[in-house]
Amino acid sequence: MKEKIRIIQKMKIICTVINDLNYDQRMQRICTSLQENGHEVVLIGRQIKTSKPLTKQSFGQRRVRCFFNHGKFFYIEYNIRLWWILLFSSFDVVCSVDLDTILPGFYISKIKGKTCVYDAHEYFSEVPEVVNRRLTKAIWEKVANLTIPKVKYAYTVSQSLGTALTERYQTPFGIIRNVPFAYQPINESDIQRVSKKYQLPVKKTSEKILIYQGALNDGRGIEQLLEAIKDVKNISVWLVGEGDLSDFLRKKAQSLAVMDKVHFLGFVQPTDLKVLTRLADIGYNLLENKGKSYYYSLANKSFDYVQAEKPALHPNFPEYIFLNQQYEISLLIPNLSLDAIKSAIERLLTDDEFYNRLSQNCKKAKSEWVWEKEEKELLSIYESIEKAIS
Repeated sequence: MKEKIRIIQKMKIICTVINDLNYDQRMQRICTSLQENGHEVVLIGRQIKTSKPLTKQSFGQRRVRCFFNHGKFFYIEYNIRLWWILLFSSFDVVCSVDLDTILPGFYISKIKGKTCVYDAHEYFSEVPEVVNRRLTKAIWEKVANLTIPKVKYAYTVSQSLGTALTERYQTPFGIIRNVPFAYQPINESDIQRVSKKYQLPVKKTSEKILIYQGALNDGRGIEQLLEAIKDVKNISVWLVGEGDLSDFLRKKAQSLAVMDKVHFLGFVQPTDLKVLTRLADIGYNLLENKGKSYYYSLANKSFDYVQAEKPALHPNFPEYIFLNQQYEISLLIPNLSLDAIKSAIERLLTDDEFYNRLSQNCKKAKSEWVWEKEEKELLSIYESIEKAIS
């Protein structure tokens, strides 16, 4: 039976994000843990025209529909809507996820005398979409300076990022890594269902599948991947997710004549994603050093690959170096040059001894890097809040 930290008094917690709730695995885990440990939790997120019906969860969910869906007017409208929702909602704690939802959570909490928690999924003013846009970066830094130094409770996804944010804003950041729940077996019916749902091609005997899961955004090494596989034999690439570069990458794959090797699977439910990752052979998680957010990151996909016992390609950044020092589970790449990516893929395709060693190390690591252990730190933070307000 899973060990749980004793709850002193139930709290009403509202968590706010700006994305689609169906695909936010981190918040699903966090909200599930808090709900199962006695709190009353509601997760608020965004609804767009293509949003599918909400998947059933143990916690409450609410979607916000906006007139604007892109650019600064979207952020302004979404925050105004959050402001009114929080103003007329009963809660003890607001957990604001990233800077794009912190203003309503922080100020409504002050008005009501409640607690605001900051969950930094990234170094927001240092993401590639922001870091080189002077005015945009200045606005987000202003938002950060107005709020983060005055927040008592905060946490983020990696030790490197936590150290950087603590030094920058003089607010202590706890570390809640993006690790998944422990391995759950999949059966043949799951494989058949997912294969049919996403129209997966029949795998050739000698073929290996490389999977990327996440946003199709700038700095993720996906464009370079498409170029690198052009001359690589026996490789098939599954791109799971959508993003700013979705249309560009589809056109790029066509222009490179690699559409027979590349399969765009779009948005995928977390339960289906686990099956797809098990069916793959190699995980892909490369990032270009385009700012501190990427450099200090520790993506949840890196742990998903471990749970599936799949060796992966990761950037030679601090958190991935640290993981490999604990268990050699990946091949670290120093840069996103075509030669580096192609050489790394070919090594995993041809060096069976190396591949099997990484896979066996994943098998050892996966029992350690699980949410069932990570959640204890999360629950400890909320227990501290609970004691402070009771």
